[in-house]
Amino acid sequence: MDMNMDVIDLVWRASWPVQLVMLLLLIASVASWRIIILKRSLILRTKTASDDFEGSFWSGGDLNTLYRSATRSSGASMGMSSIFEAGFREFNRLSQAAEASPEKMVDECRRAMRVAQMREVDRLEQGLAVLATIGSTSPYVGLFGTVWGIMGAFMSIGNMQSVTLATVAGPIAEALIATAMGLFAAIPAVIAYNRFADKVVRLEIRYDGFTEEFSSILQRHARTDSGSA
Repeated sequence: MDMNMDVIDLVWRASWPVQLVMLLLLIASVASWRIIILKRSLILRTKTASDDFEGSFWSGGDLNTLYRSATRSSGASMGMSSIFEAGFREFNRLSQAAEASPEKMVDECRRAMRVAQMREVDRLEQGLAVLATIGSTSPYVGLFGTVWGIMGAFMSIGNMQSVTLATVAGPIAEALIATAMGLFAAIPAVIAYNRFADKVVRLEIRYDGFTEEFSSILQRHARTDSGSA
C-alpha cells in the first residue's frame, strides 16, 4: 500500500510534460486492452461459426437447404457461412440466365466469394494496426518522458550546492515511471498483435481452401444443369 501511494505521489510530482506522456500511455494501454478483448471475442466467434458451418457443409446435405438455413439464421452470417452465401446466391442468379456458360458461372461465383472473403478478413484485421502502432511506439514515448524527466532532474541538481542519493532518487524515479508505463502498454499489444495476426492468417487459409473446393462443386453442378438443359 505504501509503495502504491509512493508511485502515485511520484506521478503527481512529475513535470507536466512527463505527466502528459504518462497520460498518453495510459490511454494507449486502455485502448489496446479494449481492442484485445473485442478482437479475441470476434475471432473466437468467427472460428466457432466457421467450424459449425463447415461441419454442416461437408455432412452431405442439400445446398439449397443449407443456404436457406444460413439466410434464416439470426444476425448477419460470418466467416465461412458468409462466403458460401455470396457464392451460392450468385450461382442461383446466374442459373436463371440461359446464356450463362458453366465457366462463366463458376468465375462469377468465385469472384463473389473472393469479395465476401476480403470483407471477412478486413473485419478480422480491424484494430490490429492500432495494436501494432501501440506496441512499436509506446516504449519510445515512455523513453521520451524518461529523458525529459532526467534532464529536468539534472538541471535542478545543478542549482543545488549539496547533492546526495536521496536528492536525485525522487526525480529520477519519477522519470523512470514513464518507461515502465511504456513497456506496460507495449508488451500486451505486441503479444496480442502477433497472436491475432496468426489466427487471422489461419482463417484466411481456410477461406481460400473452402472457396476453391466450393467452386469445384459449383462447377460440377453447372455442367450437370447445362447437360440436362
